Amino acid sequence: MLAFVNEFFNYRSSQLAIGTVVVQIVSLPIGRLMASTLPERPIRMPLTGSRWWSFSLNPGPFNLKEHCLITIFAGAGSSGVYALNIIAIVKVFYKRQINPYAAMLLAQTTQLLGYGWAGLFRKFLVDSAYMWWPMNLVQVTLFRAMHEEEKRPRGGLTRLQFFVIVMICSFAYYIIPGYLFPSISAVSVLCLVYKDSVTAQQIGSGLKGLGVGSFGLDWNTVAGFLGNPLASPAFTIVNVMAGFAISTYVAVPLLYWTNTYNAKRFPLVSPHVYDDAGGAYDTNRILDPETFALNLKEYNAYSRINVSVLFAINYGIGFASLMSTLSHVALYHGKDICDLWRKASAGKADGGKEQDVHTRIMKRNYKPVPQWWFHLMLAVVLALSLFTCEGFGRQLQLPYWGLLLACAIAFTFTLPIGVISATTNMQPGLNVITELIIGYLYPGKPLANVVFKTYGFISMGQALAFVSDFKLGHYMKIPPRSMFFAQLAGTLAASTVHFATAWWLLTTVTDICDVERLPPGSPWTCPGDDVFYNASIIWGVVGPLRMFGRLGNYWQMNYFFLVGLVAPVPAWLLQRAYPRSRVLRAVNVPLIFAGASGLLPARAVNFVMWGLVGFLFNHVVYRRRRSWWMRYNYVLAAGLDAGVAFMGVLTFVALGYFDVYGPRWWGGVADDRCDLAACPTAPGVVAKGCPPVV
Repeated sequence: MLAFVNEFFNYRSSQLAIGTVVVQIVSLPIGRLMASTLPERPIRMPLTGSRWWSFSLNPGPFNLKEHCLITIFAGAGSSGVYALNIIAIVKVFYKRQINPYAAMLLAQTTQLLGYGWAGLFRKFLVDSAYMWWPMNLVQVTLFRAMHEEEKRPRGGLTRLQFFVIVMICSFAYYIIPGYLFPSISAVSVLCLVYKDSVTAQQIGSGLKGLGVGSFGLDWNTVAGFLGNPLASPAFTIVNVMAGFAISTYVAVPLLYWTNTYNAKRFPLVSPHVYDDAGGAYDTNRILDPETFALNLKEYNAYSRINVSVLFAINYGIGFASLMSTLSHVALYHGKDICDLWRKASAGKADGGKEQDVHTRIMKRNYKPVPQWWFHLMLAVVLALSLFTCEGFGRQLQLPYWGLLLACAIAFTFTLPIGVISATTNMQPGLNVITELIIGYLYPGKPLANVVFKTYGFISMGQALAFVSDFKLGHYMKIPPRSMFFAQLAGTLAASTVHFATAWWLLTTVTDICDVERLPPGSPWTCPGDDVFYNASIIWGVVGPLRMFGRLGNYWQMNYFFLVGLVAPVPAWLLQRAYPRSRVLRAVNVPLIFAGASGLLPARAVNFVMWGLVGFLFNHVVYRRRRSWWMRYNYVLAAGLDAGVAFMGVLTFVALGYFDVYGPRWWGGVADDRCDLAACPTAPGVVAKGCPPVV
């Protein structure tokens, strides 16, 4: 269910990601209900040898370990399958066919490849006492709190009662923004007042502009792209919103209204690519239809790639974000990490003197997972990956050496980034680096670029997710072999459901992702895949040399690598000079960069509402009603997410699947009435529905 719901919402204009906290909360009462009602008598299985094997549907009380294992199993469905973006852009945006078996293998192998070498680093990232994985401690605390005996306070509600009430209310309310009155999902006040002003609508639009004065009365708007704000600490929210404000309200207006990079020829906020004249870039013109590769002669005769000034800044800040994470970790945690590395290595060398107490307990009581299981899994999945890339007529364009290079990059970074993640809860991504490397080595091949990025980026992420869950299993004393099979089975099941859901939607929803041809009010705009597609043009078709190199328009963005490397230093020096300053202690430069580069596919109204709701609950309510916050905050978050998810799926199955959309009236369109916000403002550039500029 989690895999289906998350993949289902991935293609809608307001995305929603349901996390494991919903499973964590919902599975507890279900498990206890099953324990109290299912029969205990053993069920014997015939034809199982001389002794009949038996099992019981109700082997005992629903316990903490079962609860944790269910959450880990279901968690495989909450993260999504990155490779499905590739399938979407091939079928919908490039309008080409892809073999369904190749697509299925791509989805499975990219999710499973990292598990193979995660086992090679288990002893260091799991068994060591110095790799504690901070987020797991939060999970352990929540699990233990949920299994404590809870008494209903006088005049109050239990957590379960509160969850059910919130979920029902969220479920009932979502019929309004989701079907009857979609316009309240994004309300832009300035656009309603200044209906004929391009500048006012650029400033005020929450979907196509800077979002000044915009708001949304839809939980999907609040939590759709940035995650549930109730689950983010207040200091995280403040840092992210500071970055968003600096980028959106300072950098973007300054560059746009000074016409830097000919910004006025293009929309202010857009993830699309344009030609030099300001028109939509005709990708088919520069792609060879036979080889699906760049036709350099046609490219030189046509136009360089151009993007909106916001999109250009996003890439620059993305470069800075990666470098600032590495710099931040080196400054704030470098000494500790080196000490932990040395101690953990010494612990392995001297027979485990530094070994985690949890590891010692686990090894005394449970059989470990044999190392050959991981070796076998790595060999099988790597062989399937090679077959996926080299077979099926080489539809995916990536040669065997590209796959092996992607694996080598992911393997090389798994341990150092794993140490960073296990000790600081920060995980730098490899998406930019992988795109950059393959873009220079193998330019002009869009599918090769995105496939290389997926194998390099996602396999490392899956490896770290595996060892993180293994560490949680250590804390909760779950048998390692049970953990292994739960993670493996959960990943296989979730990947299959994700793929089936995506293929079903991409082949049955008419004009899915095609904004120009979708009927008014249709939610199937695929904002994430739209950004992914345009990234494939930038990095794959044209390549970084003709975008960010000497042959491109945006070579200055490379300076952001240096900016990101240096940016944490002033903050670190100020915090050392004024160690008692609470404000300085809360400054986190990588989070600021994350907020600054967060727009697209998220929009300004998503940031505004996410920051407002998050600050209200995690700062104001936390400080003034701490006992209520401690008891109900995360339950409220789970209930709101669950209600929206159930109603969203129900309205599609009952209505949307049959092309029955909401009532046709002024508020029946999921738009903020800011059509002029997407207009270019350079003289001579003509765009449909836009006033001429002279």
